Amino acid sequence: MSVELTSGRNVLGGPLRACSFDPLTGFFRDGCCRTRGEDEGQHVICARVTQEFLSYSLSQGNDLITPRPEWRFSGLKPGDRWCICATRWMQAWQAGVAPPVVLDCTHEKALEVVPLEVLQAYAYQPVRPDNA
Repeated sequence: MSVELTSGRNVLGGPLRACSFDPLTGFFRDGCCRTRGEDEGQHVICARVTQEFLSYSLSQGNDLITPRPEWRFSGLKPGDRWCICATRWMQAWQAGVAPPVVLDCTHEKALEVVPLEVLQAYAYQPVRPDNA
């Protein structure tokens, strides 16, 4: 078992930023998509989940929708940001339902599973008002 945390770098080489505090995400439930040895799923991709992705994840046996108070989990809804497993994101991409990725909040370990060019193609782009 590794106790040392991996570095806090994102896929772009900059500092890893928090993904979400509401809902509180991350393998360590600290808001960041950090990892270490016992995080077998590598919850390192900060995604802005969509209904399509949530339905796909449910169909694969991972229910991210139903609240689980015993785990302090309120359930996700479309638009929430969540640290998801790199392999699950890749499977969703292959199935055509990958959610947008917040690159500065996605840990560099994601690059061991997903090429940077693919992540960049799915980079979350906030909608700006016309008068901005």
